[in-house]
Amino acid sequence: MDAAERNAWLRLLLTPGIGPRTARELLAAFGLPQEIFSASRAALSRHAASELADRLCAPPGAAVETAIGDAERWLDAGEDRSLLTLADPDYPRALLETADPPTLLFAWGRREVLGLPALAIVGSRSCTHQGRETAQAFARSLAQAGLNIVSGLAVGIDAAAHRGALEAAAEGAVASTIAVIGTGIDVVYPTSQRGLGEAIRARGLMLSEFALGTPALAHNFPRRNRVIAGLARGVLVVEAAMRSGSLITARLAAEIGREVLAIPGSIHSPTARGCHRLIKDGAKLVESAQDVLDELHLPARAVAAADRGSEGSEQMNAEHRAVLAALGHDPVDLDTLARRCARDAGALSAALLELELAQYVERLPGNRYQRLR
Repeated sequence: MDAAERNAWLRLLLTPGIGPRTARELLAAFGLPQEIFSASRAALSRHAASELADRLCAPPGAAVETAIGDAERWLDAGEDRSLLTLADPDYPRALLETADPPTLLFAWGRREVLGLPALAIVGSRSCTHQGRETAQAFARSLAQAGLNIVSGLAVGIDAAAHRGALEAAAEGAVASTIAVIGTGIDVVYPTSQRGLGEAIRARGLMLSEFALGTPALAHNFPRRNRVIAGLARGVLVVEAAMRSGSLITARLAAEIGREVLAIPGSIHSPTARGCHRLIKDGAKLVESAQDVLDELHLPARAVAAADRGSEGSEQMNAEHRAVLAALGHDPVDLDTLARRCARDAGALSAALLELELAQYVERLPGNRYQRLR
């Protein structure tokens, strides 16, 4: 788009009192943003409140002018930075089909990945080690199969899903990952994710509908979640507690006709209860990457990574095998496990430490242990 058109789109985003719904109503009535800002007050008042009509007729205020200038300088700072507007042919068709698509999106990275089918993978920030491994393995395998992996750049399951897809992209997969963030495109939240954000911008894509500099505000993250759901053919929930933003994303996906899939876990794990609730409510129970492809009616290209699970090559002695067999697949406290193994707690703790270092078990709060593979 030319400079005047870009300036008008940015002004539409940044003018106080104009949200996505109002912007769409004005665009439907007048056409492109330039026509909105050149319309008469009488015409505008038929589609906007009196105060907003006055604002649209007047020159932009100093704060809006400054914000527009900041956005234009950001866009001009790199060829991998761009705007996606509702009038852009590259605007994701899947998102256009939703009831509340963003007026525009700031894009940073490989914009071409938007042309591929996508799957959202979301889950708990406070996830287990096993949950992280599962999310990363599924994301890697499904990206190899041609699915972009969409998530929200949060710590935990989101980060693991992004990393798995980036691994596939580094190995030559066409698909990669898309991070939809709830801050300005120039703000990485939490700050611990900056390195991951840089990797996503290099091999994938980062998207935000919010103005530059927008901080992490609680009410913006549900809006972010609707974009995650809208971009994808389905949402896979790996781990989620009963009060989880991941369940909001799953609900939004169901409301717009997307597939909802969930990986089950231990009945004793708080991070599995949200997934179990989704399954009870009709979500597809997923045990393998092939299950995802089948549910989305996509051909399998490469699903071995997730379907193999986490089989290790470490050689275990008979003592370690006996401990794993006694542990089972549900969390167990040390005293119960000692009784099962008929071993004293000291010797058992030493064996568990070795298994933990080899990533066969994970220690949980309350001196409990969970088998990972």
